Amino acid sequence: MYANDQASPLTLIAVTAKSNRSKADKDPAQWLPPAGGYHCEHAAQWTATKLRWNLAADDAERQALLGVAEDCPNTTVVYESAS
Repeated sequence: MYANDQASPLTLIAVTAKSNRSKADKDPAQWLPPAGGYHCEHAAQWTATKLRWNLAADDAERQALLGVAEDCPNTTVVYESAS
């Protein structure tokens, strides 16, 4: 997600090469981290980046994020607008 956005701490997250290849350019409707305990944080960071850049989400992506959010009652999305 916007790897050149060095003003955001969410820009780069170190992962294994295998994980990086499995995710590729897939959104949360197509891919979630293999570690189930990281789904809430991943969805929150994905949503924060979408909000930061005022990006749209298609219906499948939105439904996937809402589905993850149901299991994350204590997760808060925090972002700062890039504009």
